[in-house]
Amino acid sequence: LRTSPRLLCAATQQKNTGQNLEEDQSQSQNEQKVEPSSAEKLLAEEKAKLEEQLKEVTEKYKRALADAENVRQRSQKLVEEAKLYGIQSFCKDLLEVADILEKATESVPKEEIKDENPHLKSLYEGLVLTETQIQKVFKKHGLLRLNPVGAKFDPYEHEALFHTPVEGQEPGTIALVSKIGYKLHGRTLRPALVGVVKDA
Repeated sequence: LRTSPRLLCAATQQKNTGQNLEEDQSQSQNEQKVEPSSAEKLLAEEKAKLEEQLKEVTEKYKRALADAENVRQRSQKLVEEAKLYGIQSFCKDLLEVADILEKATESVPKEEIKDENPHLKSLYEGLVLTETQIQKVFKKHGLLRLNPVGAKFDPYEHEALFHTPVEGQEPGTIALVSKIGYKLHGRTLRPALVGVVKDA
């Protein structure tokens, strides 16, 4: 069968028309891609603004979290210090009692403590027991004695009452303790009153 020339021309025209339609559609799509509409521009600007706001809010949130953690740690430290040092003023008052007990036991002449003098002996033993017990209670609560004879002078733990030359001792060491000092959990509650060796 031979196709007529008219039919071939018609088929070619239809094919060309279809190709032209596809090309027109693709050109219009490309034009749309090249030139975004004003609505798309607005959306892109709004998106950029929202992303910037999100970034700012995230930064503020992180800073707020860090601040809250710092406050929590400081508060916890303050609570722990209050537990440790809350008895500080009470301890200071008790130190006077300990000093009086120590002076009382030191004032009793050792030669008088005999079986022939039972009242004085029992009184002395009671004072010694009381002094021992109060030192145990102090130790239990972190209160320790400072009796630094022979140690180097430390201005954070000792208070110098006088300086004196002493033979055979290095300058800057403590020669005499006038009043015992105390530390509460490593912090000086009352400095020891001392006499310090100086150059001759």
